[in-house]
Amino acid sequence: MMPFTTGIVTNTKDFGTAATNIVVSTRNLNLASSATITVQIFGSTNSSSFTPLYQSVYVVAPNSIDIREFLIAGNVAYEVQINVNSIPNSGVVMSTFGIDQFGNLVPATRVLQSELTSIAALTPLS
Repeated sequence: MMPFTTGIVTNTKDFGTAATNIVVSTRNLNLASSATITVQIFGSTNSSSFTPLYQSVYVVAPNSIDIREFLIAGNVAYEVQINVNSIPNSGVVMSTFGIDQFGNLVPATRVLQSELTSIAALTPLS
């Protein structure tokens, strides 16, 4: 499966409520095979460059879900890149949401599976 990106997500109060955390949700619908997920998160505090904030690699068991939170407070923009390795590579559905300091969803930061953009490769972190 090709890697995906959310694209640049604006995260300022000028456009509503800023998110303090990103929630990455994974559903593995495959009944027999696990999926290995790589998530990379980049943030920008100055609107001119991205800094790698997180890289997380984890396994989602067959027919299960995994929900993870990543702190992004103080970033005016962010990007989430996701790679799914599974055999077969179908049946894995991802979404990302921002949540505010009180744990409320920030609707403007929602990126569903159908809204993710395919990219050739994850951005190298070195």
